Amino acid sequence: MDLTRFQQQLKGTSSKARPLPPVDQWNPDFCGDINLTIALDGRWFYEGSPIGRASLVQLFASVLKREGDKYFLVTPVEKVVITVEDTPFLITQWEKEEGGFKDGSTYVFTTQTGDVVRLERAGQLELRVPPKAIQDPEATPIPYLCVRRDLWARLHQNTYYQLLEQAKEVTSGSCTQFKIQSNGTSFVLGEIT
Repeated sequence: MDLTRFQQQLKGTSSKARPLPPVDQWNPDFCGDINLTIALDGRWFYEGSPIGRASLVQLFASVLKREGDKYFLVTPVEKVVITVEDTPFLITQWEKEEGGFKDGSTYVFTTQTGDVVRLERAGQLELRVPPKAIQDPEATPIPYLCVRRDLWARLHQNTYYQLLEQAKEVTSGSCTQFKIQSNGTSFVLGEIT
């Protein structure tokens, strides 16, 4: 699979002004593997070299699809498997948007590819044990956020620690949870037993 040819097929399918391409509706034939990897730190590599053009990474991120445990880049006519070391997205920024709901705020997150995710509903954030390469000694679960279509993001360590400063500590029995309120819903960022 040629990365340049794949890029040509995607021309005009996505831009900041238009919604994401309907990759869930595209079911092209499988065309094999492409030597493209999304590393633990959120960087994209092609044949071992980092992809330096942010616009190219954003384009490829817009046509990412997950089926079971595999990740694919898809166009209307081709489908290629890529390697994802943990999650395809990494949350690198956050802000608290005031107004609009019971508690008056909604957390808004931005990924390394520029995707913006509003934390609005239950099930959108869950605690998972990260890969061994980035685990702490106790393998403490950390928050992962659903970006779209069963594609998840891990919170960057700095982002996670900043959010913990915003969290309310709630103790129940032998368990202490750290929670934030967003769009009127309570979300657990971490817990200690």
